[in-house]
Amino acid sequence: MRKYLFPLIVLAVAGWIAYGQATGDGSCATGVCPITGQTLANKNTSTMSTEDANSLKNKLTPIQYAVACEGGTEPPFQNAYWDNKKAGLYVDVISGEPLFASVDKFDSGTGWPSFTKPVSAEEIVEVEDTSHGMVRTEVRSKTGDAHLGHVFPDGPDENGLRYCINSASLRFIPVADLEKEGYGEYADLFSDDK
Repeated sequence: MRKYLFPLIVLAVAGWIAYGQATGDGSCATGVCPITGQTLANKNTSTMSTEDANSLKNKLTPIQYAVACEGGTEPPFQNAYWDNKKAGLYVDVISGEPLFASVDKFDSGTGWPSFTKPVSAEEIVEVEDTSHGMVRTEVRSKTGDAHLGHVFPDGPDENGLRYCINSASLRFIPVADLEKEGYGEYADLFSDDK
């Protein structure tokens, strides 16, 4: 499976580059994500004040701050959750809002946690990303405004989406701790009846 994944990713990236060039300015002319159909937000969506930034620098580790607040990317296969197989909820490292569930996580072979869908689409903001000579769709958290990663059209589920997310933007809550941590309402996501 992995030997076929890389060529597919290369083809997807080439398609994105061609799509960006076809619009004339390297951007999505429609303002709508061609992958998910959501309206794209403006790139500069952050409203973080200096005081907020300093507070977050004290709260987060250096890699968490670099990724979530400055739009960085952590190394593949060298991050906390790329191979986490435990059942639980992944929440925004800044706001604590639920973002992804382990029931929607899969091994994409990329070295980053990958999910087929978010817990709530309303908590995900999509932003056009034309960095590195490609046109991609960045995903950010709505409440915490954290850079999460990107969404790609090569996922295994019927929706065909792969949310490729940085572990540094997430905090993992095991199922056994959901109630204690204040996320008891999400326990049904992990029931055997699902």
